[in-house]
Amino acid sequence: MAKSILGTTKKRGRPKTTGPGLQIGMRWQEPIIAAIDAWAVRQKDKPTRAEAIRRLTEIGLDADPKQGKKPRRIGSSENR
Repeated sequence: MAKSILGTTKKRGRPKTTGPGLQIGMRWQEPIIAAIDAWAVRQKDKPTRAEAIRRLTEIGLDADPKQGKKPRRIGSSENR
């Protein structure tokens, strides 16, 4: 019988993800997903869709509402 190789232990279960955060499941309309993907492509490091959503959320939360710029509503009925 051949000797087994020692020192190689397999980790069981799913790998760790981004940490102990709250997972939020949402349905997104195609125009919004397309806009997010287009934004991600224009970034130097080409983030994943999930990372692009995180970054865009942070940008939106950090925005100064006093600048008087109205947010663009993609895919809403007012733009049709």
